[in-house]
Amino acid sequence: MLIPGAEALSLHGLITPTEQGIASRVLARSAGGNVTLFAFDAGQGLTEHTTAFDALALVLEGSLTLTIGGTVVTAGAGTVTRLPASVPHAVDATVAARMLLIMMKDAT
Repeated sequence: MLIPGAEALSLHGLITPTEQGIASRVLARSAGGNVTLFAFDAGQGLTEHTTAFDALALVLEGSLTLTIGGTVVTAGAGTVTRLPASVPHAVDATVAARMLLIMMKDAT
């Protein structure tokens, strides 16, 4: 369910972490992309994959290890990392973490 318009919401309250798992919630979706909130339990992650679009990973809490095209990036709370389109990437949560992912489709 997308979030309502014209209302200030706590990001923390929009998702419930899953013990030994990953929770996700799409907050907004449009032709230009989407915004998804993730909650990772410690030791969880997303296996290597690619997407056709650039993305921004904003770490809200905890810490994530992002592997992007073979480069390892440690991203802590308050950081943003660009995941380039068509470049293999993976996400690993070293501790419980929350991430806001913004997918940006080309306007072509």
